[in-house]
Amino acid sequence: MDLTAIDENDVKQAFYKSTEKAHVIACWIGIVLNLAWFASDYFVLPNYWIPFLAFRVCVSAISLLAVLFKEQLKISIFTCAFILVLGISMQNAYMWSVMDVEHLQKHAFAYIALFIGVGMLVLWDFKLSLVLLLATIISNILFYSINSTLSISQFLINGGMLTLTVAIFCVFLIRNRYRLTYNEIKSRLQLEKSKALIEFQKEEVDEKNKEIISSLRYAKRLQEALLPPKNLLDSFFNDNYFILYNPRDIVSGDFYWATQIKTTPNQGNSKDYLLLAVADCTGHGVPGAFMSLLGSNFLHQSAVEKNSNSPAAALDFLNQKIITTLNHGYGEEEIRDGMDISFIAIDLESKELAFSGANNSIYIVRNKLLTTLKADKQAIGNMNAIVQPYNNFSFQLEPNDCIYLFTDGYADQFGGPKGKKLMRKLFEDTLITNSEKGMLEQKQALTSTFNNWKADLDQVDDVCVVGLRI
Repeated sequence: MDLTAIDENDVKQAFYKSTEKAHVIACWIGIVLNLAWFASDYFVLPNYWIPFLAFRVCVSAISLLAVLFKEQLKISIFTCAFILVLGISMQNAYMWSVMDVEHLQKHAFAYIALFIGVGMLVLWDFKLSLVLLLATIISNILFYSINSTLSISQFLINGGMLTLTVAIFCVFLIRNRYRLTYNEIKSRLQLEKSKALIEFQKEEVDEKNKEIISSLRYAKRLQEALLPPKNLLDSFFNDNYFILYNPRDIVSGDFYWATQIKTTPNQGNSKDYLLLAVADCTGHGVPGAFMSLLGSNFLHQSAVEKNSNSPAAALDFLNQKIITTLNHGYGEEEIRDGMDISFIAIDLESKELAFSGANNSIYIVRNKLLTTLKADKQAIGNMNAIVQPYNNFSFQLEPNDCIYLFTDGYADQFGGPKGKKLMRKLFEDTLITNSEKGMLEQKQALTSTFNNWKADLDQVDDVCVVGLRI
């Protein structure tokens, strides 16, 4: 007799019964909130409040009919939830298509919140997630081509790419939660039949872990796709730079960012600048990775923001965006996550360096003497104190100067003969000792020092160190 044999229909019925109430509540809340948000439409975009209201009423009405008559229509509560989410997504796509850049940036947070909420609340088949993702992309393309006056780059930079990335994360999050919940219910029914199913449960857990790791590895590829391409720094520094990037988990809360800009002053010639930042987001793993997505997107926005004409102004912009995004009224409690970051801008002609930092200082080594440009003691996204503008510092670089941007993961690693932290002193000594070597050799020296110190202990935090030679 096979004690592990369970009727799949029994599992599906148990799954439906255990999740039906939550989905019904989610549908009712979504229907009501979709209509309630009309108030913000009226005050933010009064010229479009009538078509916005009509769209919202249609979406909520169709969803309401689906919930009330699901038995007569012979559809499940999962289908009702899908109809509601699909309608709101298409509704948001239409709203996007008639917005300017400023309103598009603000509304992007609402669009992102939709997908994050869906990923956390709903459980439906993977096919529905794929249909939702495809329909979202198609509806945005259609409405954009019909209504929008923005360029494709404006549309993508100011919310399009970030929203698409979160939507893809949402698809795999729903898939994993669906499978985990389904298999959990199945395992519970099996355990109710016989204690002999313990071994089978272990195999199920292993399979779940494989699925989670597989999804995290896919998320890692998405995260790495947002990092600056190697040829960008190659074009400025050839082999005179290194990047030591070692996440603690599969995905990372540390990230680095770079771009080139050309200024357009009212008088005189324009200047070329290299912008480079290294950031340490709150937490590591998946939470840190989500924060790094926000940070990278807002840094790209700051590079084209008219008022962001210095590293300090860029950090002020980033700080305001992070605080607004994480505390814009969707939850009852303030979110106190954020990031530490160092941000530099190098005039590629004069070699003058401008720097601003939020808890992250930088080092400059010249003739084996280390200079520290200290950061402000105020994290990005800090809600515990009065927000102050960030300070800007200048430093005239000379040939063979080495610049180092880093997070605290390297110095905070436990190890050594007494199991203590590596600390900044050993980190600084390693940089100074090897500063006259090639950048690849410097990276190898840093890696060797770190691994020898860590030995058999686990890595405690993400590690990111970027070095440049002028």
